[in-house]
Amino acid sequence: MKTIRLYREHDCPLCEEAKALLHILAFEHTFEIEERYIQDNDAWVAKYHLKVPVIEIDGVEIYGSDINIETIDKLL
Repeated sequence: MKTIRLYREHDCPLCEEAKALLHILAFEHTFEIEERYIQDNDAWVAKYHLKVPVIEIDGVEIYGSDINIETIDKLL
C-alpha cells in the first residue's frame, strides 16, 4: 500500500484542509496517510517551517497552491 506523508503543524487550518483533500481522494485511491508533526524533528522544522502543509508522494513534495485535488490525483 502506498504511503503519503503529510508534514504539518499542530493547530494548522491549512494542514487540516490538506488532510481533508487526502480523505476525499481515499475514495478513489488506496493509500495510508502518515502525519508528521514537524515540531517532533529539528530537521523537519528547518526544512518545512515556512512551507507547511507539505504532502510527499513517492518522493515528490507539494505545498502551497499545488496542494489541490488535481495535483494530488495526478501523483497517485
